[in-house]
Amino acid sequence: MGRKWNNIKDKKAEKDKNTSRIYAKFGREIYVAAKQGEPDPEANQALKVVLERAKTYSVPKHIIEKAIEKAKGGGEESYDELRYEGFGPSGSMIIVDTLTNNVNRTASEVRAAFGKNGGNMGVSGSVAYMFDSTAVFGVEGKSADEVLELLMEADIDVRDVLEEDETVIVYAEPDQYHAVQEAFKNVGITEFSVAELTMLPQNEVALDGDSQAQFEKLIDVLEDLEDVQQVYHNVDLA
Repeated sequence: MGRKWNNIKDKKAEKDKNTSRIYAKFGREIYVAAKQGEPDPEANQALKVVLERAKTYSVPKHIIEKAIEKAKGGGEESYDELRYEGFGPSGSMIIVDTLTNNVNRTASEVRAAFGKNGGNMGVSGSVAYMFDSTAVFGVEGKSADEVLELLMEADIDVRDVLEEDETVIVYAEPDQYHAVQEAFKNVGITEFSVAELTMLPQNEVALDGDSQAQFEKLIDVLEDLEDVQQVYHNVDLA
């Protein structure tokens, strides 16, 4: 599939290690998921996915509990889930997912981030068609063949199973997320280095030095926006 998941996660961890930015974003996402359904992850699949992701990023327990308790208490904050699509330097493609309580503010900030960093906003659908919604899991301590065998025994079809730096990465259809997760847990695998529902580009592009530097600045600016939860793109940064 072309994505270096360990590299991507290492870069995010390096950027976030001295800030509480990622915890705040997870707190908001957990609150929204818990408020939209039951505050119990066993009865709320959306919440269960978010909590699994939070676990892989070592989000502190008190952050998670605070967000769920806030939802249980009938918090009055209301957020809209919005997706923006656009183009970065040299025609690179970017998807920006947000949770916002002020649509006008978010749209203005995202548009400004693109415009000031060599990009431009696109219309809905101008970029997303070049990406595939995908469930991704990373497990350690197993070979790709062993993982493929246990998934086949569970009667789960996956897109691909690859080994990367002693980690086995599983790519599956998004509606198979929970089935894959349960298949692993049934054989005692409860810790994942990656557990994501993400958007993967159908093709990646490489940028030259100047364009890549500008592109990375654009991604940094977008990810630093308070309302932005996820940024997906089709650039190979390895």
